[in-house]
Amino acid sequence: MASRTELSSWQALTQHTQNMRTRKIKDLFSEDQARFDKFSLQLPHFLFDFSKNLITEETKSLLLDLAKETDVAGWRDKMFAGEHLNRTEDRAVMHVALRDKSGAPIMIDGKDMRPVVEGELKRMRALVEQVRSGEWRGYSDKAITDVVSIGIGGSNLGPLMATEALKSYADGRLNVHYVSNVDGAQIADVLDHVDPETTLFVIASKSFTTPETTLNANTARAWFLSNGGSEDTTSRHFIAVSSNVEKAVAFGVGKDNIFEMWDWVGGRFSLWSAIGLPIALQLGFELFDELLQGAFEMDTHFREAPLEANAPVLMALLGVWNGNFLGYRAHALLAYDQCLHRLPAYMQQAEMESNGKSVNWAGEPLAYPSCPLIWGEVGINGQHAFYQLLHQGTDIIPADFIGSINSTQPVPGHHDALMANYFAQTEALMKGISAEEVRADLTAKGVAPERIEELVPHKVHPGNRPTNSLLLNKVEAKSLGALIALYEHKIFVQGIIWDVHSFDQWGVELGKVLAAGIEPELAPDNEVSGKHDASTRHLIEYYKKAKQQ
Repeated sequence: MASRTELSSWQALTQHTQNMRTRKIKDLFSEDQARFDKFSLQLPHFLFDFSKNLITEETKSLLLDLAKETDVAGWRDKMFAGEHLNRTEDRAVMHVALRDKSGAPIMIDGKDMRPVVEGELKRMRALVEQVRSGEWRGYSDKAITDVVSIGIGGSNLGPLMATEALKSYADGRLNVHYVSNVDGAQIADVLDHVDPETTLFVIASKSFTTPETTLNANTARAWFLSNGGSEDTTSRHFIAVSSNVEKAVAFGVGKDNIFEMWDWVGGRFSLWSAIGLPIALQLGFELFDELLQGAFEMDTHFREAPLEANAPVLMALLGVWNGNFLGYRAHALLAYDQCLHRLPAYMQQAEMESNGKSVNWAGEPLAYPSCPLIWGEVGINGQHAFYQLLHQGTDIIPADFIGSINSTQPVPGHHDALMANYFAQTEALMKGISAEEVRADLTAKGVAPERIEELVPHKVHPGNRPTNSLLLNKVEAKSLGALIALYEHKIFVQGIIWDVHSFDQWGVELGKVLAAGIEPELAPDNEVSGKHDASTRHLIEYYKKAKQQ
């Protein structure tokens, strides 16, 4: 199979890169007063400004040629048509079906899944209304006050991120807690703060055999049974989101309280399904439905907008440009809104688990990098932590700056102070400060000439650091849904361009398999296998010996 590097569009971009390496973004603004209008998009819930990238109209045209030559539009249409794009697992990729508001049939493997999807949403709504109204009672006939969501990966990161982002809209009827880590400290802390009589556990595991989730679920069940609960009343306190009905029932979940998961929805794209129950329980089903609506609006934009005005396509192409042609191998997500503090962690999984691959569709080694390192933090905190590296480090790290016009928690004077930093940082990263500017500043301050020359190299900021700016009207359910869907489709487009399977995650499995073999060896009387390498074997033996002392 031919490598993407052999495509005429790829080769044209490679040649174009040589010209662009000598250009400065700030000069491109000076040369074109209409640059912002050419390189920004106004979408229903936010503005997407990509003008502070090292691109020209020629760059954009060449990148669009790459999208056309890799048939991004055709593959997009195949995804929405329910074709099996997850080739290694022979599955459709249809998380978009979970939020489809069009009313049209959703065809997967020859079957219209709309009735099934809408049926599960109705069941979710009914459960949410029962629990939030107090109709759902615990074993002592008390209403539910707390929900503990037990899951890992997409079953945890998505709902946790969304409930944190939208918690200012919660009415306080329920407290939602999350458990994912097998470190017992996490579940112990949660259980210390809830009452077994008034707690509902949501166990989220497609197979109901995920080791981390199973361990935490069994711990929760044992706690429940030892604190007044009984086998007969577990069904009042445990519900499940799983495709393994038999195991969930055996655990003690009533069959009517098991919500379906489908193999055509990947875990990291599943918050739109019953995996999102914690979101709906905390916020109410109406707000959960608005989250779906916002995502559907972005789906519609992705399907219908021409490539040159298509936000997910352009965001994906910019990432390819920065990573594959300019050689920038990391990308930062910097949220200037406290409620989005879990977004970087969520997107780390979404992007790196999807496109962190090293072979193409044919199983051949890639001749170019795929997914960059995705990382980030709340922006204002990052300014006092790692922005030093962003401004003056040896690596250039493109970044997405995400802010909002209106705060979800307005406090006089705070939001403008926050957003002043949002605007200032992208400008500073682009413009930098030259040696001449440093000298002039220090001279104006009366610094001695010899001291000035000592300081100049330390105070120079090279600038020319690319950023995208996403400016939301406000973080609310619809805008959050649209934002998440934007990134989901960006991931899809980049997977197509890089020629990788974005919807499997075999790299997650190997360590888990080895861990399952090692765990029995940690028992005091069991021997450590000689099949381990010397380092691993000695580490295990040291651990066991120290633990017994």
